Amino acid sequence: MKLIGTVQGNSEQAKALVIGKDTVYVHTDIVPVEKDGKIVEDLFSYTEVQYGKDEYIELMAKQNEQLGNDLTDTQLALCEIYETIGGAE
Repeated sequence: MKLIGTVQGNSEQAKALVIGKDTVYVHTDIVPVEKDGKIVEDLFSYTEVQYGKDEYIELMAKQNEQLGNDLTDTQLALCEIYETIGGAE
């Protein structure tokens, strides 16, 4: 991962996720650029983080695994609450 920082680009690049041949760019805080109180046509500012493609896939796999674990924990907690309020009579 490499934090590039705040950059500017056109609407083609100002997307949340840009996937290249071997690099993935994650863009956040995408906003139109203003100059003298007017929006500059087709120019956006955003924070850019660069990942290698394999690095990004591994990150997404870990996040998906964590989401699955969190979902299981939530389901178990809901079952306990259901049983506590007398739903399993």
